[in-house]
Amino acid sequence: MKPKILIVDDDRYTLKLLEGLFRGGSATVRFARDGSEARQRFRETDFNLILMDQRLPDVNGLDLLREMRRERPQQVAILITAYADVRDAVRAVREGLFDYLTKPFENLEELEAVIEKALELDRAYREIESLRETLDAQKGGPVLIGRSPECERMLQQIKRIAPLDTTVLLTGESGTGKDLAAKIIHTLSPRSKERFLVINCGALSEQLLESTLFGYEKGAFTGAAQTTRGCLEEADGGTLFLDEIADMSAKLQSSLLHALQDHTFTRLGSTELRSSDFRLICATNKRLLDEVKENRFREDLYYRINVVAIEIPPLRDRGEDIVHLAIYFLEHFNAKFGKEIGPFTPDAIQMMERYSWPGNVRQLKHAIERIVVFHVGGPISSVDLDDIVSITNGPAPAADAILSYEEERHGFESDYLARLMETAGGNVSKAARISGISRQNLYVRMKRWGLS
Repeated sequence: MKPKILIVDDDRYTLKLLEGLFRGGSATVRFARDGSEARQRFRETDFNLILMDQRLPDVNGLDLLREMRRERPQQVAILITAYADVRDAVRAVREGLFDYLTKPFENLEELEAVIEKALELDRAYREIESLRETLDAQKGGPVLIGRSPECERMLQQIKRIAPLDTTVLLTGESGTGKDLAAKIIHTLSPRSKERFLVINCGALSEQLLESTLFGYEKGAFTGAAQTTRGCLEEADGGTLFLDEIADMSAKLQSSLLHALQDHTFTRLGSTELRSSDFRLICATNKRLLDEVKENRFREDLYYRINVVAIEIPPLRDRGEDIVHLAIYFLEHFNAKFGKEIGPFTPDAIQMMERYSWPGNVRQLKHAIERIVVFHVGGPISSVDLDDIVSITNGPAPAADAILSYEEERHGFESDYLARLMETAGGNVSKAARISGISRQNLYVRMKRWGLS
């Protein structure tokens, strides 16, 4: 479905330029020349984006946007302003407005980029709203957030294998969401109404892990005060998820292998053979084949659990999902703590998208939680992310590495503007004369890189 855009401006040149921008039919565009007409359009249609001139014949555009956003708090909007009004526009962005554009427009490529980013944010808000309705219908069942090709591919794999009663091995870096993938597999399987039991093999000692898995009879060891069923037994009819299975000792690997051959086992301190019908899902952040080669993991157990393998991609390979995840976590923690923090400002979104997130989804989740806990109120800017996210933290590319055109251009532009302002002594007019860039355009570029 085409996005719906409302353009509010009484300037004939601006209207003609914007009309031409969308002439290809990429969006459904409606126009209004004053505040009264804009209000009418707003009441009639749920717009994905509003482009509003700050100076309208009958009302201040910024005041009108504030009025509209009170009715629709997640309305994405861009303020169109003359250079003289830029300070008001900057304050508006800090209040939660998505962004502002200065006119006259000199770079249509930049104009299109800002509009596309705004529409992307609107899509994220709407997908999260749709997701919330789905969760309500499913009574809070697990769900995978994201629309990147990598995420879609992983979800399709999960949907294909979930109904099949086979062992699954989930691999991927720490924090990518292997536990969530395991829950979704269980939820979509015929065993969904039975128990889903989780054991973190790396968090328990060998003795505790053994007794947790197999159970024990009273008196089997010191402290065994009563007979206790293990997870193999408790998972009968359901799913057993063994996280970080590569951390399991050689002795327990052998015991688990025997239990998996025919799903029979004995409790510690007993000789009675018991059986259990469970589905096994395993996960690891290590390369199991390397562990096999180093004799740290049994080869026969590896082939027993590696029936179907799914690789969970790192967040840095799911760039399109970062904003969606951030908004989802923001709404989750706002609800949890009874706060109304947000939304994210453009510079915060840009910072999150450029960061490498070595801790993956878990790091992003904890970052948003921390912001919501400590933030007093209002929008979240890049400043709020400074002590959590550092763009320079990511691994530096090799000296001869070829980056994308956008990455190279962005790197050049930010460095150039920093040196330009230093040479001009912070004087924007002087910097404009040196660079040959108009003051309006220069100010927009400086704002983008946090130099204003």
